[in-house]
Amino acid sequence: MLKIENINVYYGNIHAVKNVSFEVVQGEIVTLIGANGAGKSTILKTISGLLRSQSGKISFMDKDISSTEAYKLTLCGLSHVPEGRRIFQQLTVEENLEMGGYMRSKEEIRETMEDVYQKFPRIRERKQQIAGTLSGGEQQMLAIGRSLMSQPKLIMMDEPSMGLAPVLVQQIFDIIQELNEAGTTILLVEQNALMALSIAHRGYVLETGKVVLSANAKELLNNDEVKKAYLGG
Repeated sequence: MLKIENINVYYGNIHAVKNVSFEVVQGEIVTLIGANGAGKSTILKTISGLLRSQSGKISFMDKDISSTEAYKLTLCGLSHVPEGRRIFQQLTVEENLEMGGYMRSKEEIRETMEDVYQKFPRIRERKQQIAGTLSGGEQQMLAIGRSLMSQPKLIMMDEPSMGLAPVLVQQIFDIIQELNEAGTTILLVEQNALMALSIAHRGYVLETGKVVLSANAKELLNNDEVKKAYLGG
């Protein structure tokens, strides 16, 4: 479904992503793990057109999207839940969801919004509330709900558990699994490597902008180097 081939991304003179290649097969949860500064978020931003790779190729559904503008990628079926949630703080919950479906018809928005409310009853309860007044967990649910409004085939999630209490972290990961079981493919970037690998099918380990290890999630959970570096073992 998604294929990344030898991408290289720079911030000025800093070579942030170095010849990275990986793929995501339809129906999978694939996770990218690594320390802060490893290049995980940069890779997601590059896939979603917010940054550009100086070389290599990004393909989605067998189409080269390396130069596609970010806003057009939602029409292709690609959605991005950014780090820090990035909801529209001054708008209501419902207005945030409408923004997520801005390229679709009013009828499609209404139908999909009802689906989102069924998945997130707490968001329904707060649909007229200003989004910036929601709790951290509710804001993360809203960010995921907004991404679903474009009815994506693949959702990229960047640090969905960041800053959340443990009970909410479990809830968010349950939601990610449920979305996947319902047919959505997911590319997950997450500092909480243990949680990410516990729900993922496969994983890639990044260090200083390079993929240094890839395997199915169970193998990575049992890998001594991964345990020592990321799992506190």
